[in-house]
Amino acid sequence: MNRPFLGFGLGLRTVHFQHVLEHRPAVDWFEVLTENYMVPGGKPRYYLRAIREHYPVVMHGVSLSIGSVEPLDMDYLRQLKALAAEVQPEWVSDHLCWSSLGAWNSHDLLPMPYTEEAILHVAERVQRVQEFLGRQILLENVSSYLNYTDSGNMTEWEFYVEVCRRADCLQLFDVNNVYVSARNHDFDPMAYLEHMDPARIYQFHLAGHTDYGDYVIDTHDQDIADPVWALYREALKLFGPVSTMIERDDRIPDFNTLYGELQLARRQYNALFGAVPTDNPQFI
Repeated sequence: MNRPFLGFGLGLRTVHFQHVLEHRPAVDWFEVLTENYMVPGGKPRYYLRAIREHYPVVMHGVSLSIGSVEPLDMDYLRQLKALAAEVQPEWVSDHLCWSSLGAWNSHDLLPMPYTEEAILHVAERVQRVQEFLGRQILLENVSSYLNYTDSGNMTEWEFYVEVCRRADCLQLFDVNNVYVSARNHDFDPMAYLEHMDPARIYQFHLAGHTDYGDYVIDTHDQDIADPVWALYREALKLFGPVSTMIERDDRIPDFNTLYGELQLARRQYNALFGAVPTDNPQFI
């Protein structure tokens, strides 16, 4: 399997810019939120350029709205392509969802109906995006809190696999999102994992959520929960070495606290596969 393995990374957040530059922590790579760096110049681009000199970087977007029925936003795609040309990321990702309709923007990542029509629609749009960018993209599974009556008998994992197969794109597999959706919709998360094509999975997301008892919200403001760690171990067993990073978007702790949590992921990997070198990327 000729899949790049970057090791263990963190989401690059503003509060940690200076720490990263001053201390050069032993993080293998960073994920940057694409939209934060689309404005030319300014401090975000300065820090991104400076950090990129020392670390591999991947770009992760939230505005592609690949499932929308609106025309693709070509201005956004041109900015995305230009930023990727400057940053030279290992890969570019976004979400399998929709978020906008005309002038209305939900500012949330809304799930798709799991239908053949939606598969055809999304796969065609992904192909056009990839042709424009000149690269494969990664699509991430989102957490969900509702079902569509039109979804019929198709499961989320069947939909996800089929979209990526027909579009010939790759996957950013969010382990926490699988757990959150499994709790909210009462399905077995292992059924989701067992249906995946390991060859398409290039990255894992790990994150914290808020558990309200009857439902779970993907808040990215908590430590990673024990059941998510357990699911991560199962994902490693099924998929092998996959580049892993931790997302934290609110109640962000100091860098060393977050780095300590990242070492938990590294130790679980090491227990299965042995210690990973840090001169990444390597190929598995």
